[in-house]
Amino acid sequence: MRLSAPLLCLALLAPAGCAPRPVPAVPPRPAPAAEPPAVPAPPIVPRAAWGAQPPVAPMQRHAIRRITIHHTASLQRPDRTLQDKLRGLQRFSQTESPLADGRTKPPWPDIPYHYYVDLEGRIAEAREVEYAGDSNTAYDPTGHLLIVLEGNFEIEYPTAPQMESLRRLVRWASLRWGVPAEGIGKHNDFADTACPGDHLEVQLPRLRELAGG
Repeated sequence: MRLSAPLLCLALLAPAGCAPRPVPAVPPRPAPAAEPPAVPAPPIVPRAAWGAQPPVAPMQRHAIRRITIHHTASLQRPDRTLQDKLRGLQRFSQTESPLADGRTKPPWPDIPYHYYVDLEGRIAEAREVEYAGDSNTAYDPTGHLLIVLEGNFEIEYPTAPQMESLRRLVRWASLRWGVPAEGIGKHNDFADTACPGDHLEVQLPRLRELAGG
């Protein structure tokens, strides 16, 4: 009987290792690491809800790299609604206006900040985040997400609801735009100003702890 080539190999050369070797088992792939839970955005009053007017001039697009904290430097006003405050701030921003130091502010396209936090902790959308803000001081806010709290924190203290909302906003924004702890700062890190005031500035280490964690 004549053996076929495979049978001949098995019959004569198996001791030499010609026999097929068992296929090693493939270890199962490890399960993908679970993604960190998403941090939801805090409640934010949109521009339309407070009656925002359109920008009055073109604005510069930018990519967020930092989060920078400000105060309004005016006393808190519990007698005014959030909508009234935002509309007043937009009117001031979009017109030529005198400043406390005697200078005249040129018209800006819109509110210079991206988010406004009132004394009751309500957060409002101000300038759209995709556009760089403005400043009366000598620094370039391009790349900065600008958050302003209502109050003069050289004199007043931020309220507990304000601070809770600020923490939630910074935590969400730092993850949303990938801003590390060292990218969370304050106005006077970049300009010669008292903003955001001593009573708010002391909160910065806690805000940095929230970034990306």
